[in-house]
Amino acid sequence: MSTASPSPEVVAGIDIATAAVRAVCVDARGRVRAEGRAPLPAPRRGAGGRSEQDARSWWPAVAAALREATAALPAGGREVVAVATSATSGTVVLADGTGEPVGPALMYDDRRAADLNARAQRLGAPRWRALGLAVGPTAALGRLAWLAGEEGPAADPRHLLHTPDLIGWRLTGGPVATDWSHALKTGYDARLGEWPAEVLDALDVPAAWLPPVQAPATEAGTVCAAAASETGLPVGCPVRLGMTDGCAGQIATGAVRPGQFVGVLGTTYVLKGVTRELVTDPSGALYSHRHPDGWWLPGGASNTGGEALAHVPADRLPALDRAAARGPASVVAYPLRREGERFPFVSGEARGFLLGTPADEADRHRAELEGVAFLERLAIERVRELGVPVEGPLWAAGGGSRSPLWTRVRATALGMPLRVADHAETAFGAALLAASGTLHPDLAAAATAMVRTGRDIEPDETERAALDESYAAFTAALRERGWIA
Repeated sequence: MSTASPSPEVVAGIDIATAAVRAVCVDARGRVRAEGRAPLPAPRRGAGGRSEQDARSWWPAVAAALREATAALPAGGREVVAVATSATSGTVVLADGTGEPVGPALMYDDRRAADLNARAQRLGAPRWRALGLAVGPTAALGRLAWLAGEEGPAADPRHLLHTPDLIGWRLTGGPVATDWSHALKTGYDARLGEWPAEVLDALDVPAAWLPPVQAPATEAGTVCAAAASETGLPVGCPVRLGMTDGCAGQIATGAVRPGQFVGVLGTTYVLKGVTRELVTDPSGALYSHRHPDGWWLPGGASNTGGEALAHVPADRLPALDRAAARGPASVVAYPLRREGERFPFVSGEARGFLLGTPADEADRHRAELEGVAFLERLAIERVRELGVPVEGPLWAAGGGSRSPLWTRVRATALGMPLRVADHAETAFGAALLAASGTLHPDLAAAATAMVRTGRDIEPDETERAALDESYAAFTAALRERGWIA
């Protein structure tokens, strides 16, 4: 008789990004027990802002990533008790009655339907105003209308699928509900719990195409025998609904309760948080997803962020950080590398600037770090102006949060501690959703038990006055240019 202890139960989280699929298996205490990865074909970019990917590549890549992860588990995957999938926001594809794509997926950044989105904005203006949402040029709603115009009346039924919906179909063997996070940019009104019929009817979108919508972490079905043989997941394993990659990254930090916010410093800067009530922003810079528990997830994405350092070779950054640790910059920078800003203010005219002449390369580097920190402070001030309390510490995630200097500069500029998360990744966030209702009673309990954070980074009070002075110059320059009031 074997005396070996049973393998601990785990959940599987899947992240379907643009270039690859990643799967992680996580236990009830948040320890990553196994992971797998598989590549995806690069999107095809074309005229008119087109961006497409072969949706038929998604399932083989997901199956391969899951196979790699489950094969590394002691019991070969039999210990997986739930799975959830997260993906890019607004990527959609039409499928036939068997769940097979009938064309390429239209990616989250596809702009072919910008004119249809502008029309949708006008058609549903009262609804979007109540939601605090703007239908932008890359919203999936316009692409849905474009597909309806291209497809015309079809003899066979058609299903509009977001990326996780197609994976859910493969996992369970039949169509599944979509979650209200992935459905947001397709027009779903999470405030009223309905699709915008007045907009979709006017755009000639067949109502039969639309999936039912449920809360993230809801059980959508169970793993069928065919999917089990391809992935290593056990037959009957619950399949739970996920959230978009941005939302999954947020909850992966542990910021899941009202008042908690996270600053994600990746290529761009994203501020996301949790509120009890829906917050609307007249400028459109801030908009909200719906929390799995019915609260709201206000957030905004800047065009500024880690891209500010894109001109510096990656292997030079540690040395520059060491040199820039000598103290605050002598100049003030807004290190925007693109044209236009979208958060914490909206301006198509915004351009980066540098006030003064840096003493040397390290001085300029420090100014760029501070500039992003000032943008983060302005973002939090904007959220507070809208009546939203932001409690410290601010959770920190993204590649930029791995820089101890940059994290300290941000804490000092904000005047509050930053709490760096260990696994602030989309796949880990999907695993938390899979654990909600299986390993733990709900998302808050899962985050408490599974999210591990590093120590809090406190503000440097010896540099606080200098950064406050530079921040005043930063905001004055924005006002002089007419970008903020």
